[in-house]
Amino acid sequence: MFPTTASTLAALLYCLSAFLIFKQLGTAHRQRWVAMAPAVIAMLLQAAALNALIIQPQGLNLGFFAAFSLIAWLISIQILLSSIYRRIESLGIVVFPISGIASVAASLHFPDHLISITNNAVQGHVMVSIIAYSLITLGAFQAGLLAYQDRSIRQHHPGGFIRFLPPLHDMETLLFQFLGFGFICLSASLLSGFIYLEDIFAQHLVHKTVLSIVAWIILGVLLFGRFKFGWRGKTAINWTLAAFVFLMLAFFGSKLVLEFIL
Repeated sequence: MFPTTASTLAALLYCLSAFLIFKQLGTAHRQRWVAMAPAVIAMLLQAAALNALIIQPQGLNLGFFAAFSLIAWLISIQILLSSIYRRIESLGIVVFPISGIASVAASLHFPDHLISITNNAVQGHVMVSIIAYSLITLGAFQAGLLAYQDRSIRQHHPGGFIRFLPPLHDMETLLFQFLGFGFICLSASLLSGFIYLEDIFAQHLVHKTVLSIVAWIILGVLLFGRFKFGWRGKTAINWTLAAFVFLMLAFFGSKLVLEFIL
């Protein structure tokens, strides 16, 4: 009962925050933190709901919807923290309602997918993996906005929603910050998996491992290209989206097939 109530309240507050942010777009004097305050409360409520849903006596409930809600929550937190030093709160117009929907979906008592883990190191591996997914997902979302912004500027149509986005240079800088931290977390996830999992290439893990390694290689090449050759624009966008596709197939693709199809 508690997760459902907390998730419903969180969804309403997320939507309220997104609405307030939207209403302030284009105004001369934005009250940024007035608009973000409901989202902060929503994040606390979603955290409480996630704690009740995921941490079970028998293990961790990381089913499709619970994992989706956790990743959406982490993305919302990253937007909030990034908004402290960059004016990117407009990203919350899309992300916050999605986080609210994910929270409600996770609380509707879908079948649990419990993972019995007693080893703290393995629990750490799981959580670092989820943080990596959330950072790279946010990077992919950022890359999509960057592509839209870049195309609009090239076509000399810098109006509409892009007027309220940060400058192109700031958007690119933020993209590579997300990807850099995501790459570090994904590296830690793969390394801890090889160390602490008994057989990372077991039948039920091999597809996830291979796809994650492919995403790691793509991200590594992109970050090296950025550092060595100054890659940006379409190159950065395309490589980011490619890494995101492989990583989401590794994580959500396998969950979708195992929990809802097979």
